[in-house]
Amino acid sequence: MTVLDDIIAGVREDLAVREQQVTLAELKERVRQVDEARDPMPTFRSPGVSVIAEVKRSSPSRGALADITDPASLATAYAAGGASAISVLTEGRRFGGSLADLVAVRKAVDVPVLCKDFIVTAYQLFEARAAGADLALLIVAALDDARLIGLIERAESIGLTPLVETHTEAEIDRAVAAGAKLIGINNRDLATLEVDTTTFARLAPRVPEGVVRIAESGVRGPKDVFELSRVGADVVLVGEALVTGGDPQSGVADLVSAGAHPACAGR
Repeated sequence: MTVLDDIIAGVREDLAVREQQVTLAELKERVRQVDEARDPMPTFRSPGVSVIAEVKRSSPSRGALADITDPASLATAYAAGGASAISVLTEGRRFGGSLADLVAVRKAVDVPVLCKDFIVTAYQLFEARAAGADLALLIVAALDDARLIGLIERAESIGLTPLVETHTEAEIDRAVAAGAKLIGINNRDLATLEVDTTTFARLAPRVPEGVVRIAESGVRGPKDVFELSRVGADVVLVGEALVTGGDPQSGVADLVSAGAHPACAGR
């Protein structure tokens, strides 16, 4: 069993409990009552490199990263630094997150919010949207083709923008075939948790023109933004470097400034 398999097994166990507590019908009613979702795509498609800043307490590879007692305050700092979107890890067992974190962040910021979790059922998409998410992560490695296509279509039908995460050329091909318009390329191998910072550069040319490319994992600072822009990144998603850096607002601002540099804006 890979690390990803183990995480998903835990996700399914926790999901079964939540499904007993809140019915799908109740979630659908909550979705009808939330504000209209914010569309991140115009910003992501604009010149330069956009920044998604992540609320991340811990990870399977590094353990505890930061004691985030007030995710709303952290998200506010990210937004003040110029983040185009805020990612909130909502998986509890390995990442220490929750949907309550997402709700708090949604109330605190006006930029789009990404629900970052291991989504395997439509129920979770309705949970995310009911909590105020504008985007939802779908990991190709965790889904067969039929489920991937179905979840992309369901996400879009309720106002969520699906961020479809890939790790290999074959996964990119599957994401494109499933209709993904926003593709993340993760430098971290979810089977081993190892990071290879050359992964994005190697795989990005596989993504067709017109599809937005997000570079994930291993982004530490402005130098990485310049390099990733050079090899095709439209967006970077940064978590660990920001929550451990001591000054999240300035950390985001430095990344945003790099992404707006003419060397990135003119690529």
